[in-house]
Amino acid sequence: MTSYHFVAASERFLTEEEPLEEVLKERRRNYAEQGKEIDFWLVRRPAFLQAPEMASVASAVPQPAAAVVSTDPKFITFMKLRLEFVKEGTFEAPTATIPDALAEA
Repeated sequence: MTSYHFVAASERFLTEEEPLEEVLKERRRNYAEQGKEIDFWLVRRPAFLQAPEMASVASAVPQPAAAVVSTDPKFITFMKLRLEFVKEGTFEAPTATIPDALAEA
Protein backbone atom coordinates (compact mmCIF):
# COMPACT_ATOMS: atom_id res chain seq x y z
CA MET A 1 0.00 0.00 0.00
CA THR A 2 1.19 3.52 -0.84
CA SER A 3 0.41 6.85 0.80
CA TYR A 4 -0.84 9.47 -1.60
CA HIS A 5 -1.15 13.16 -0.80
CA PHE A 6 -3.30 15.57 -2.76
CA VAL A 7 -4.77 18.99 -3.22
CA ALA A 8 -8.25 19.09 -4.74
CA ALA A 9 -10.39 21.90 -6.08
CA SER A 10 -12.87 22.50 -8.83
CA GLU A 11 -11.58 21.29 -12.18
CA ARG A 12 -12.13 24.76 -13.63
CA PHE A 13 -10.07 26.40 -10.88
CA LEU A 14 -7.13 24.01 -11.25
CA THR A 15 -7.07 23.78 -15.03
CA GLU A 16 -8.20 27.23 -16.16
CA GLU A 17 -7.86 29.84 -13.42
CA GLU A 18 -4.50 28.82 -11.97
CA PRO A 19 -1.19 28.51 -13.85
CA LEU A 20 -1.06 24.85 -12.80
CA GLU A 21 0.15 23.60 -16.17
CA GLU A 22 3.19 25.88 -15.88
CA VAL A 23 4.04 24.61 -12.38
CA LEU A 24 3.71 20.95 -13.37
CA LYS A 25 5.68 21.46 -16.60
CA GLU A 26 8.54 23.09 -14.67
CA ARG A 27 8.54 20.26 -12.12
CA ARG A 28 8.62 17.64 -14.93
CA ARG A 29 11.59 19.44 -16.49
CA ASN A 30 13.38 19.54 -13.14
CA TYR A 31 12.76 15.83 -12.56
CA ALA A 32 14.07 15.00 -16.06
CA GLU A 33 17.27 16.95 -15.38
CA GLN A 34 17.76 15.04 -12.12
CA GLY A 35 16.82 11.69 -13.62
CA LYS A 36 14.05 11.42 -11.05
CA GLU A 37 10.88 9.40 -11.66
CA ILE A 38 7.60 11.35 -11.84
CA ASP A 39 5.71 11.10 -8.53
CA PHE A 40 2.87 13.55 -9.19
CA TRP A 41 -0.19 13.54 -11.43
CA LEU A 42 -3.12 15.76 -12.37
CA VAL A 43 -6.29 13.70 -12.01
CA ARG A 44 -9.48 15.12 -13.48
CA ARG A 45 -12.64 13.99 -11.69
CA PRO A 46 -10.70 11.79 -9.23
CA ALA A 47 -12.47 8.56 -8.34
CA PHE A 48 -10.81 8.45 -4.90
CA LEU A 49 -13.07 11.32 -3.79
CA GLN A 50 -16.04 8.93 -4.10
CA ALA A 51 -14.66 6.65 -1.38
CA PRO A 52 -16.67 6.81 1.87
CA GLU A 53 -13.63 7.87 3.88
CA MET A 54 -13.20 10.90 1.60
CA ALA A 55 -16.78 12.19 2.06
CA SER A 56 -15.79 15.26 4.10
CA VAL A 57 -13.19 16.29 1.52
CA ALA A 58 -15.50 15.60 -1.42
CA SER A 59 -18.27 17.70 0.10
CA ALA A 60 -15.86 20.64 0.49
CA VAL A 61 -14.68 20.57 -3.14
CA PRO A 62 -16.84 22.03 -5.91
CA GLN A 63 -17.78 19.50 -8.60
CA PRO A 64 -16.55 18.55 -11.10
CA ALA A 65 -13.31 18.29 -9.17
CA ALA A 66 -9.68 17.77 -10.10
CA ALA A 67 -6.68 16.94 -7.95
CA VAL A 68 -2.92 17.02 -7.99
CA VAL A 69 -1.86 13.72 -6.45
CA SER A 70 1.67 12.85 -5.34
CA THR A 71 3.61 10.42 -3.19
CA ASP A 72 5.72 13.41 -2.05
CA PRO A 73 4.02 15.21 0.87
CA LYS A 74 6.39 18.20 0.58
CA PHE A 75 5.28 18.84 -3.00
CA ILE A 76 1.62 18.80 -1.95
CA THR A 77 2.37 21.23 0.90
CA PHE A 78 4.04 23.48 -1.68
CA MET A 79 0.99 23.20 -3.95
CA LYS A 80 -1.36 24.03 -1.04
CA LEU A 81 0.63 27.18 -0.28
CA ARG A 82 0.89 28.09 -3.97
CA LEU A 83 -2.78 27.57 -4.82
CA GLU A 84 -4.42 28.58 -1.50
CA PHE A 85 -8.07 27.74 -2.30
CA VAL A 86 -7.69 23.97 -2.40
CA LYS A 87 -8.50 21.14 -0.02
CA GLU A 88 -5.51 19.07 1.10
CA GLY A 89 -5.58 15.44 2.17
CA THR A 90 -3.99 12.00 2.26
CA PHE A 91 -5.17 8.48 1.49
CA GLU A 92 -3.79 4.98 1.12
CA ALA A 93 -4.17 2.90 -2.03
CA PRO A 94 -4.86 0.32 -3.20
CA THR A 95 -7.67 -0.49 -0.80
CA ALA A 96 -11.15 -1.96 -1.16
CA THR A 97 -12.65 1.53 -1.51
CA ILE A 98 -9.77 3.10 -3.49
CA PRO A 99 -8.39 0.39 -5.78
CA ASP A 100 -6.57 2.85 -8.08
CA ALA A 101 -5.21 6.15 -6.73
CA LEU A 102 -5.17 7.80 -10.14
CA ALA A 103 -8.49 6.56 -11.55
CA GLU A 104 -10.92 9.07 -13.00
CA ALA A 105 -14.64 8.84 -12.31
